[in-house]
Amino acid sequence: MSMTRFMTGSSQYQSATTAKQPSITYFSSASPASAEPSASAEVIYPHSFNSPRDAEPLFDSRNMSRDSIRRHIRQERNSMDQAEQNQLALIASRHLLSEIQQISAKRVAIYLGFDGELATNKLIEALWKLDVEVYLPRIHPFAKGHLLFVRYSPDTVMVNNRFDIAEPKLDIRHIISVDKLDMIVTPLVAFDDKGNRMGMGGGFYDRTLAQVKDNKPLAVGYAHDCQQVSYLPVEYWDIPLPIIITPTKRIAND
Repeated sequence: MSMTRFMTGSSQYQSATTAKQPSITYFSSASPASAEPSASAEVIYPHSFNSPRDAEPLFDSRNMSRDSIRRHIRQERNSMDQAEQNQLALIASRHLLSEIQQISAKRVAIYLGFDGELATNKLIEALWKLDVEVYLPRIHPFAKGHLLFVRYSPDTVMVNNRFDIAEPKLDIRHIISVDKLDMIVTPLVAFDDKGNRMGMGGGFYDRTLAQVKDNKPLAVGYAHDCQQVSYLPVEYWDIPLPIIITPTKRIAND
């Protein structure tokens, strides 16, 4: 897969019931990248292209089941080699850092990359330098299908959960309720330009997003461009995201 692969944010398969169109901002710059995300409001974007019309068409997901879409997208993002993964994660982290700074967020829930997801380690280091509190999800020990968010620092003890995903060791002193967060950065498997997201199927983030009231905290999807599809079948419990950030664009549905 080429590092310059990206996709348009518009789709010819718009729902007939959806009148409002997403607001899409395309990032572009010819400036070279530095080694890590800047801990300042000035952000340099090294990824560039001439026009959204130059983008490859979206993956046509019409008539595909959720499981089929999930399998395809996971294969796509895992097909990138480590060098490409690292570069795209660095580019995307600059966009997301800018988003965090724009709302002056002081408490941000984020995730650790897994299964080809955009890596977040450089972004987390930048947030620590800015004295932004970082929280990671961990599976709730008593409430099935729910998450807790636990403060994450360089000396946090980590353990692997039943999915072999690293999470903070449970410490009730470091738990924060969802309403006290300023932003939740959500991983996802697939998304469309209406902000619909598809996770791994466990419903953990669906239950978390159901607690968000009036965009407090602000929920932001974070994904590779190859994870966008032309159409995403949704269920009644699915909650669309107001913002999705990729290495090449910002999709807003507000």
